[in-house]
Amino acid sequence: MEYMTESTNRSPGHILCCECGVPISPNPANICVACLRSKVDISQGIPKQVSISFCKQCQRYFQPPGTWIQCALESRELLALCLKKIKAPLSKVRLVDAGFVWTEPHSKRLKVKLTIQKEVMNGAILQQVFVVDYVVQSQMCGDCHRVEAKDFWKAVIQVRQKTLHKKTFYYLEQLILKYGMHQNTLRIKEIHDGLDFYYSSKQHAQKMVEFLQCTVPCRYKASQRLISQDIHSNTYNYKSTFSVEIVPICKDNVVCLSSKLAQSLGNMNQICVCIRVTSAIHLIDPNTLQVADVDGSTFWSHPFNSLCHPKQLEEFIVMDCSIVRNIKRSAGAGMISKKHTLGEVWVQKTSEMNTDKQYFCRTHLGHLLNPGDLVLGFDLANCNLNDEHVNKMNSDRVPDVVLIKKSYDRTKRQRRRNWKLKELERERENMDTDDERQYQDFLEDLEEDETIRKNVNIYRDSTIPVESDTDDEGAPRISLAEMLEDLHISQDATGEEGALT
Repeated sequence: MEYMTESTNRSPGHILCCECGVPISPNPANICVACLRSKVDISQGIPKQVSISFCKQCQRYFQPPGTWIQCALESRELLALCLKKIKAPLSKVRLVDAGFVWTEPHSKRLKVKLTIQKEVMNGAILQQVFVVDYVVQSQMCGDCHRVEAKDFWKAVIQVRQKTLHKKTFYYLEQLILKYGMHQNTLRIKEIHDGLDFYYSSKQHAQKMVEFLQCTVPCRYKASQRLISQDIHSNTYNYKSTFSVEIVPICKDNVVCLSSKLAQSLGNMNQICVCIRVTSAIHLIDPNTLQVADVDGSTFWSHPFNSLCHPKQLEEFIVMDCSIVRNIKRSAGAGMISKKHTLGEVWVQKTSEMNTDKQYFCRTHLGHLLNPGDLVLGFDLANCNLNDEHVNKMNSDRVPDVVLIKKSYDRTKRQRRRNWKLKELERERENMDTDDERQYQDFLEDLEEDETIRKNVNIYRDSTIPVESDTDDEGAPRISLAEMLEDLHISQDATGEEGALT
């Protein structure tokens, strides 16, 4: 009876482990979990340390056989990439759970915690948790390698302008910087009459060409050259070239329109002044203040050239100036500029002050000029104008002098300029010594023309003290409200990013 009582009091369904004698629930192996784990390691064959490639330039991870993908730390995409690295050994077990174990971001280590199950010894299911350590190795991807080589490209854009002044290129450079159109370029090369943009794909080059067509009046031609081909896979490797030609007209050029074009623009005079070049050529008639815009397609249909070289600008002194109140307008006249005032002036060359020779002309600068002021202009009376449209004009309709802009002390303006512009990183070759003077001309144009300033990012120069917005001469200046604060990221002694200044 005592034996029967002990049997009924013992826990039903339990057996003793055949290895250590601990009471356990029955299982096909009749062994406890501790003894089973000591005999069988289901993670055997799964590597505990794996290397993974990472490109520091483009922040992408390598996914075999030949793909580079961008993944954030501890993201699902990165976890999937890590599991694929051990896909073959994992196929022999059942993956229950996987997740990242936190590691310091700059440690070059990724730790993945895995939970796996496997059937062992007569059908017993064993579960095990372990950590796989991934070593992040730096490796430059093929795209970045070609970029660093600087001799690989699949498309090039050759931007050219047949002028002696680079004002349009300086303006175009600021537009490219503002809208970030230089980010996909492999390199930018500056030559005497233009810029070359190199790209790793034709699509990026086409996007840049479309941007140029929207920002400056131009036309382009596309061509391509076969580099290699594979007849078995029907693949071809081409190098594409886009030749972009910008209209050969810059700001402050004096031009002579064809009679047909001048008539179509509202019967304006053929001799005009280019006041700016944006997506179109903006012209003003200094005799009537009539303005007109000529886009790229119109220009190439009725081309015209600059009459004078920029170095032919001469300095005049204003002897007398009177405002023209009543402007007689012909039938069919176009729009009149509201920002300019028509004036009749007598001027004398500063180089001819010892003579009595003076010139009379009309000008669109009547609101700026007073007797004694200095002004820059072109002397057409003593200039050899070799232009087909001028030769067909009546000589009485060609003015003796065309005034372009008021002259200020450049040294004083440069010293008081408390702003700056950013520049594209580019290779330069065969640069002229005249480039600095042309760049200063462009900076002065920004100060004088608010319309152009709206399309340019202007940054505050903290090295120049803040002064009033006007100086003694009344030279135009850019207000602080129009400037942006330039961002500088300083580094402390440990190399870590410090405070923003």
